[in-house]
Amino acid sequence: MNIRKLLAVIVAALLIVSSVSALAEITIGVPNDTTNEARALQLLQDNGIIELKEGAGETATKADVIADGIEIVEVQADLLVNQLPDLDYAVINSNFVLDALDAGFEINKALLTEAEDKYMPRANIIAVHSDNVDADLTKALVAAMKSQQVKDYIEATYAGAVLSVVDEPTDGYDASVDYDALKGQKIIIAATPAPHAQILEIAKQVLAEKDITLEIEVFTGYTEENRAVDAGDAYANYFQHKPYLDEEVGQNGYKVESVALIHTEPMGLYGGKQADLAALGK
Repeated sequence: MNIRKLLAVIVAALLIVSSVSALAEITIGVPNDTTNEARALQLLQDNGIIELKEGAGETATKADVIADGIEIVEVQADLLVNQLPDLDYAVINSNFVLDALDAGFEINKALLTEAEDKYMPRANIIAVHSDNVDADLTKALVAAMKSQQVKDYIEATYAGAVLSVVDEPTDGYDASVDYDALKGQKIIIAATPAPHAQILEIAKQVLAEKDITLEIEVFTGYTEENRAVDAGDAYANYFQHKPYLDEEVGQNGYKVESVALIHTEPMGLYGGKQADLAALGK
């Protein structure tokens, strides 16, 4: 082989290596918990970015991904925003984006957003101990959270990043409840910061009109809220969707049940190193 042909072969090989390396640099972060990872991967598949193996559903993981030149990076859901600058993209729950914005973190609008048939079944819930499902205090809490006041607050505050799922809002109260008998009682509710604790502040005002105190205990993780309700350290919690609760109950045997659907948070694909979808050929 003469020198010219050898150089041509080397150049061609370098171009191939360069091309493969460039493709491999496209990293997409997804939550590493079961329900949210599958949901994030479905968003990517629905938009033609990846394919999932046949049969991959609500428990899909990166092992089910079929995609050339894309690396799926599993990250704890509440850490994705912090990891975003080191990733090309990340699929993030809108509540974590809201937390980040509240903390002064700069993040662009979602480049892609989850379809309604994906985010509606994952509406966030009020959950209580199984012994309290039918209690008047629970009914009072649910009526306050499903009030027109709360619905209006969600719609006015979050610009679509959080959506109320309450179709028939109340005036804040349940006609079947003897509120005089509940005067002076306190509800301790475990919640994550944004939007949950913020929304609860509106319900707190509604309940205060009936001399019921809503004490909001803010948690920054996702491991203590169900445990607190199960142990009786909190009366209720507000931070999760039903698939997550079902998983927690199945794994830990918690006596915790959903009593109301309040809002949903569409997942979105956000740009980190990339400002648009061009790197994905979109």
